[in-house]
This record gives sequence, structure tokens and C-alpha cells, in this order.
Amino acid sequence: MMRQKELLSRRFLKAALLVLLLPLIGPLALISVTAYLFHRVSLYLLVWTLWLPKGKDILIVYSDSPIWHEYMTTEVLPLVQTRAVVLNWSERKKWKRFSLGAQVFHYLGGPSEFNPLVILFRPFCKAKAFRFWVPFADWKRGHREPVERLRQELLSAL
Repeated sequence: MMRQKELLSRRFLKAALLVLLLPLIGPLALISVTAYLFHRVSLYLLVWTLWLPKGKDILIVYSDSPIWHEYMTTEVLPLVQTRAVVLNWSERKKWKRFSLGAQVFHYLGGPSEFNPLVILFRPFCKAKAFRFWVPFADWKRGHREPVERLRQELLSAL
């Protein structure tokens, strides 16, 4: 009986704390969502106004990995090189932290499976990402089809 009273009082205390903090949490959540959306819209607007008029509609990120470096530099990069902003993940310490390319990569690349990556931009449309990391994991095990399939999807989108 004592244990039930203790659990009940603990639940009541948590509920009361939540009610007291709700006026603080609500505005902070609203500010966070607004900042996130502003950042997203700002990056897209910058890409559309600074890159697209110059003919740069692709962001490509790759690294010097022995698994995919040769393939990316001989099979993918030549397809998009004239219209791409290119970032080498192996040289990321040399990137300017607040450059548009680095910001777009950090925002759209995500926390995992981001290398190698090709992002295609179209005016007033959501960017299309071609993530090569998983297909290259299959490539490493001898299955070349996923990489070639993704390359063909990229070619079709171009």
C-alpha cells in the first residue's frame, strides 16, 4: 500500500512539473521549429540563387577511400563535374566551415551513409540525394549491381 502511494505521488509530481514547465517548453519548441525551417529555406534559396544561375546544380561528396575513390573519380565525377560543387570528405579539415557547400552537405547529408553522396538540385523542388554508401558496401562483397543501378538512376535524373 505504501509503495502504491509513493508511485502515485511520484506520478502526480511529474505531472505537476510538466504543467509548470509547459509554458516554457512550448515557446522553446516553437522557436526551435521556426529556426529549423528558416535554416532549411535559407539553404535552398541560397543554392537556387547562387549556384543554379551559374550552372551548378549538383553537390558531390566523396573521399579517398580505396573502395570507391577510383569508381567515383572515373565513372561518376566526369558525368557531373562541370555542373557540380565537389567536396572531398578526406580533405574536410580544409573546408571553410561556413561555406555554402559545407553547410548544404551537413544539412542534407545527414549523420550517416553520407559518403559518397550526390545531391541534385532543381529550382523550387526538394533536392534529390543519391547515397552510394550502402551500394558500395555491397560492392565490397562483390555485388556490383547496386552501384551500377544507382549510377543509372543518377544518369536518368540528369
